[in-house]
Order: sequence, then structure tokens, then C-alpha cells
Amino acid sequence: MSDITLDQMLGRGWKKPPFVKRAWLRWTLIIGFIAYLIAAVSTIEVDWGRVYDGLDRGWQFVLAFTSPDFTSRWTDIWEGLLESIVMTVAASVVGILISIPIGLGAARNIAPLPVYVVCRGIVAISRALQEIIVAILLVAIFGFGPLAGFLTLSFATIGFLSKLLAEDIEAMDKVQAEAIKASGARWTQWINYGVQPQVMPRLVGLSMYRIDINFRESAILGLVGAGGIGATLNTAFDRYEYDTAAAILIMIIVIVMALEYLSGIIRARVQ
Repeated sequence: MSDITLDQMLGRGWKKPPFVKRAWLRWTLIIGFIAYLIAAVSTIEVDWGRVYDGLDRGWQFVLAFTSPDFTSRWTDIWEGLLESIVMTVAASVVGILISIPIGLGAARNIAPLPVYVVCRGIVAISRALQEIIVAILLVAIFGFGPLAGFLTLSFATIGFLSKLLAEDIEAMDKVQAEAIKASGARWTQWINYGVQPQVMPRLVGLSMYRIDINFRESAILGLVGAGGIGATLNTAFDRYEYDTAAAILIMIIVIVMALEYLSGIIRARVQ
């Protein structure tokens, strides 16, 4: 009895089986992936001379954060920020208002099949097109300015919010909704008292998160002429005015942090 080890008494410990059970196939896939990664990296053309020259400019940009210039182009910075804020708020409000009925229609447990298919199609199209691509197209149609940015952010908000709202409705507690329906409530009453109380906290949180995203996206859309602070930022980079660019980025960071703090307060109050 003394010759029996503790491992023999307790048995062998459980080990998670590998994803690919056959060892030869597993190692073939690993070696093939490494070979592909090496081949892919080797095809990237890198101009090391340009990289060396760029390191100096990059260091100058980093140092610019120690002495940002808020005054030299304050008028342009303020106008760009104001344009971004107005564009963000307007696009978020319009996008959220349109997203609510589309999100209801994209939820299979409350919408009939024809409505579900149409709404899911709208969501799929909106999510399939990247914001920057939509912005370039709208700038070509409407010209430079905040209108293209407003339409782009509204379009992106619809796809983002409708999908997540629909998924939240599909995952809601059915007991409360069925109890309201069993009482003889109309469809609008059923939505208002059976569905809305369950998804409202999530909707508010997602809406605040989307406002945050829209403001950050407005800075990117300005690079292609869709209005906002991005145009001022792009001009500062083109002129190598790194101190002005640093000031703009600091202001963007501060506004995003303020939105995050405000979002936390609103979500806490709603929940």
C-alpha cells in the first residue's frame, strides 16, 4: 500500500483536449501559419531611409504635447470643435430616432417576417459600409462641409444602434412581455409596457456610447472634407504645426473623457 503514489490514488488530472486532435495536423497548421506570416511580412516594402527621417518628425510631434499651442489658431480650432459637436449631436439624435423603429422591426420575436427581413437588410447595408467610404461618397455628392459628415454619422448610427437594440429585444425576458399581452393590451401598449422598460437602460447606454463614437469619428471624417475638427487637424499636420495639432488632440481627449464621465452618470441614474 505504501508503494502507491498520491497521483495513482487520485487519478490523472483532467486536461482540456486540443482543438485539433491529430498532432501531425496540428503541427502542420502551426508551421503553415508561421510560414505564411513570414512570407506576408517579407512582401511588405519598407523604405528604411524614410522611416529614419520620420522618426525625427515623430519625436517632434511627441515633444509638442509638452508645449501645445492653443492661441495661434484658436479661431479655427474653436470653429472646428463647434462644428464637430453640432454635427455629432444632430447626427446622434436623428440616428437614434430612426434606429428605434428599425431596431423594433429587426427583432424577430416582435416583428412579422416581411418587416424583419426589410429592417435586417437596412441594418446589414449600414454596417457593411465603413464610415470613411460613405463620407467620401457623400462629399462627392454634396461637396465639402458638415452636411456630408452629418449624413455619414447618422447612417452609421442606424446600423450600430439598430442591431444592438434588436439583439437586446430578442434576449429580453418573455414573461413580462407575455403578461402584458395576455391582459389584452394593444401592440403599442405591449411595446410601451412590456418591452420598453426592459431595453431602455441598454438603449440609453448604447446611445451615449454612440455619441462618444460619433464625436471621435467626426475628427476622422474631417480628413476627407466632411467637416469638423478633422479638417483643422489635417491642416496643422500639413503645415507641420505639431504644437497646434497637439492642442487639438488634447481638446478631443478632454471632450471624450467628459462624455465618458457623463455617460456613466446617466447610465447609473437610468438603471
